[in-house]
Amino acid sequence: MTLDLDARQRAMLAEMGVRVWWPETPDAPPSAEAARATSATAAQPVSASAAPPVSVARAPTSPPPSTPPAATPVVSRRPDGIERMDWAALQAAVAGCEACGLCQTRKRTVFGVGAVAPEGEVPQVDWMIVGEAPGENEDLQGEPFVGQAGKLLDNMLKACGLSRHGVRTADGGGVYIANVLKCRPPGNRNPQPEEVAQCEPYLQRQIELLRPKIILAMGRFAVQSLLAQSAPEQATLPLGKLRGKVYAYRGVPVVVTYHPAYLLRSPGEKAKAWADLCLAMAHLRGRGATD
Repeated sequence: MTLDLDARQRAMLAEMGVRVWWPETPDAPPSAEAARATSATAAQPVSASAAPPVSVARAPTSPPPSTPPAATPVVSRRPDGIERMDWAALQAAVAGCEACGLCQTRKRTVFGVGAVAPEGEVPQVDWMIVGEAPGENEDLQGEPFVGQAGKLLDNMLKACGLSRHGVRTADGGGVYIANVLKCRPPGNRNPQPEEVAQCEPYLQRQIELLRPKIILAMGRFAVQSLLAQSAPEQATLPLGKLRGKVYAYRGVPVVVTYHPAYLLRSPGEKAKAWADLCLAMAHLRGRGATD
């Protein structure tokens, strides 16, 4: 049996070094000996001088893309004498603070909100709510807890007979709401230790001036800031293990509870938050709301 190959196919086979037997007929291709001779001639190497060098184009080498460096914190000196500031001076100091890099990304500082008081004077309150840091809505409006978490907080206060703008009466009441950080971290990320350290003196002075009867520490970062000295175990225990007990921050009772944003994600924990509110109310009744 023979292969019916045309001239092009036979040439391809020859280039590949494949030997094909052809019958000796007048129309047959050259004999095997002639084919071998032709192949040998074609396979002879070409000298380097006979053929121009072939250059391979190489892509220019460039360094791998690098991650943009994080913004360098703008750490300037906080105003001196925060511990001696009155309410108006403290508000002004927070509004102009540039003690950490958050000043580069914030829209507004968030000092706090609470019971109505004449401008520049300290609100009269029994309760203080301390959260973690402003979010996007708070950054835009300059007021803490104004998003969905804020609505839940307002409902929690209402269940206790309180409101964020209500004044203290003979029966007690009055609330002030603030955060550990006064500026929003970009993307609502967790506060960084150096940011907390820069803001803590402001929160400390707020508490000293407000003199609340009870503090609700809402969320892990509020607990860490307020109880670092009086309850060092908080650094290793989950927040749920810290509930159900009254702590103290510079002589002010502190009750630990969940942040409203967490309760929105875990509605099954709302009953525990209500128990924390009941603990705070019971403690106030035991010592007298306005003593």
